[in-house]
Amino acid sequence: MAAEEPPQQKQDPLENDSEGVNCLAYDEAIMMQQDQIQQEIAIQNPLVSERLQLTVLSEEYAEEDNVYQQKIKDLHKKYSYLRKTRPDGNCFYRAFGFSHLESLLEDSEELQRFKAISAKSKEDLVSQGFTEFAIEDFHNTLMDLIEQVEKHTSVTKLLASFNDQSTSDYLVVYLRLLTSGYLQRESKFFKHFIEGGQTVEEFCHQEVEPMCKESDHIHIMALAQALSVPILVEYMDRGEGTTHPHVFPEDSEPKVYLLYRPGHYDILYK
Repeated sequence: MAAEEPPQQKQDPLENDSEGVNCLAYDEAIMMQQDQIQQEIAIQNPLVSERLQLTVLSEEYAEEDNVYQQKIKDLHKKYSYLRKTRPDGNCFYRAFGFSHLESLLEDSEELQRFKAISAKSKEDLVSQGFTEFAIEDFHNTLMDLIEQVEKHTSVTKLLASFNDQSTSDYLVVYLRLLTSGYLQRESKFFKHFIEGGQTVEEFCHQEVEPMCKESDHIHIMALAQALSVPILVEYMDRGEGTTHPHVFPEDSEPKVYLLYRPGHYDILYK
């Protein structure tokens, strides 16, 4: 009689997957940490702040930080106030939206032009292949904010609208869609600004349309031209000399003034 083989011990399905489990736990820990950071940012920073004296910038940097302190002094020669925006990756669109709509409270002619081009913008996006029902609510938010301005709302009430998370985020989504639409319409031009072998469409799906994706020159150029609202950006970095102002498109008269510090945009006031 053949000797019985010892019974095989059942293998724990997780026994050889400890590396995968550890990776999963690590990923979850990273996500929890990121969520915590975002919550802390939200508590400490409104989506759009009250108008502040430009002197608050000086307080953010050490007195001996000569590079930034000198650039802040240079900014004082041109600007008196700023509004801060929450550093959540959507700051460019939020700053642009509030800055321009606030200026329209005192410019009825530009208000009507902007209202007309904004109203038509949904039709333009749909003609490009964007799904109407998918973008309609976001477009309605922009038009509702324009109507609020048209009814001579106060800056305080406009600011409250921009600090309502859903209203503010819906506007950001629509401005991102407008940026994407314009980039794709003018892909022959913008393809020269995109690195890494991406098509303009791929770039838009990955770097423009998703929330919390930061914005660069290409986004600013596209949105400024899509809505015919020239934007001046003061670039403040560690480079020598003064801040570097750039106007999009070049040689146009700016309607929106923004301050850029690496990774972040705030609103400037003359």
